[in-house]
Amino acid sequence: MSRQENKETWLRTHGLVWLAAFLGLAAAGFALSVARPEVGEAHVALVFLLVVLAASAAGGRTLGMTISVSAFLIFDWFFLPPYNTLVVRNPFDWLVLIVFLVTSVVAAQLLYRARSERAAVERAEALKEADKLKDALLASLSHDLRTPLTAIKALAHEMQPLGDERALIIEEQADRLNRLVTDLLDVGRLNAGALRLDIQLNAVDDLLGAVVQQTSGRSDERRLKVSLDDPSTISFGRFDFVHSLRILGNLIDNAFRYSPAGASIEVTAGVENDSVVFRVKDRGPGVAVSERDRVFTPFYRTPGKSRDGQSTGLGLSIARRLAEAQNGTLTYTERDGGGATFELRLPSASP
Repeated sequence: MSRQENKETWLRTHGLVWLAAFLGLAAAGFALSVARPEVGEAHVALVFLLVVLAASAAGGRTLGMTISVSAFLIFDWFFLPPYNTLVVRNPFDWLVLIVFLVTSVVAAQLLYRARSERAAVERAEALKEADKLKDALLASLSHDLRTPLTAIKALAHEMQPLGDERALIIEEQADRLNRLVTDLLDVGRLNAGALRLDIQLNAVDDLLGAVVQQTSGRSDERRLKVSLDDPSTISFGRFDFVHSLRILGNLIDNAFRYSPAGASIEVTAGVENDSVVFRVKDRGPGVAVSERDRVFTPFYRTPGKSRDGQSTGLGLSIARRLAEAQNGTLTYTERDGGGATFELRLPSASP
C-alpha cells in the first residue's frame, strides 16, 4: 500500500470517528431534550461527560476537547433556562456550566495522557523484544558462520604454496569476517549480560608485551612505539588480561586505520592514583566535537573514511563496554598537535 493510500485510509477512518462522536452527542442531546421535564442538570452533565470520554478514547484529545465545547453549548441552549438561547439567567447555572466544561476538558486530557503513557510502554516493550530477537539472530548467525569461515581459511592457506595469489586475499578476507563474527558474538554476550570475566592480578608491562606480540605480524609494525611512564617501576592492575588486550588491540587497529601512512602510533602505560592508565595516540584526523559522544555507539562510523575502508563501527563500542565491565573507563581526548588519544583506565593493584 502506497503512502498516499495510507493517508487516505487514515483520513477516512478519522473522519468516521469524528462523525460518530458528533452523532452520539446529537443522539444524547435529543434523548435528554425529550425527557427534559424529568431529568435534572446533574443527569445531563453525566450523560454528556460519558460522551466526551467515549470521544476522547476513540479519537484522541482534539476530538475530546471539541466534543466538550459542543456539549457545553448544547447544555446551555437546551437545558438551562431560558431555553433555546445562550443566555444564563441564574448565576448558579454558570457554576454548573463551568464545572461541566472544566471536568470534561480535564477528563479528556487525563484519558489522552493515559493512552499516551500506555502507548509509550507498549513501544518500549516492543523495542525490547525486537532487541532480544536481533541479539538472538546475530548470535545464531555468528555461530553458524564460524565453521565455514574456518574451512575457507584452511583451504586458502593450503592453496598459497601453489602460487595462487588469490589464496592470500581469500585468507585475509576470511580473517576479516572472522573478526566481525567475533565482534557480533561479543555484542550479543554484552547485551545479554553473559560476558565471562577473569579478573586477576596482572603486570602492566606483560599486557604491553602481549600488545607488541599481537602487532608483530603487521607489515608496518615498526610504526608502533610502546613505552612505560616509569620503566623502573613494576606496576600491577586487577583486570581481565584477554579482554584488556582486546580493548588495546581495537584501539591500535583504529589508530593504524585512520593515521597517515608512516605516522607513528604511540602506546604508553603507567599508574595514576588508583588506576593503571593506557593511552593510545595517533596522528589521524581525530574526532569532531559533534561526533565524540557517538563514536562509542554500535555500528557508528565517523564521516571521514579510514584508509582501508574496513571499519565496521563496532570496535570502540565493544572496547568501552569491556572496560566498563571491569570497572574501568575508556575516553577520548584530542591530541596536542593533531590526532587522537584514547585513554583506558583499569583498577590498579599497586600500592
